[in-house]
Amino acid sequence: MSKTIEITSKNFRKEVLDSDVPILVDFWAPWCQPCLMMAPALVELSEELEGKLKVGKLNTEISENQILAVTYQIQSIPNMKLFKDGKVIKTFIGLRPKESLKAELAEVIDLS
Repeated sequence: MSKTIEITSKNFRKEVLDSDVPILVDFWAPWCQPCLMMAPALVELSEELEGKLKVGKLNTEISENQILAVTYQIQSIPNMKLFKDGKVIKTFIGLRPKESLKAELAEVIDLS
């Protein structure tokens, strides 16, 4: 079962800004093939790193979410932003293998 969280403008503060663990937010759209290809890796990471990292998905095509896409300057997708203590600490743009993303995450947060 997927442990990813659907992020919207309504729950963004609670799930992202007020999160007690780092959260990787995937800004994506249903028409984006690289986004769809990235999705299984994000689900696997959310399961493997449960308790150390949350993974959320924010659909940029939903009108209520577009203000967040503008706020976080999303110009190309997939665009994943790692939030810790309410702030973006790292951005990952583009499709990448799960292990590569996991290694990049481990450079900035403790995954052990």
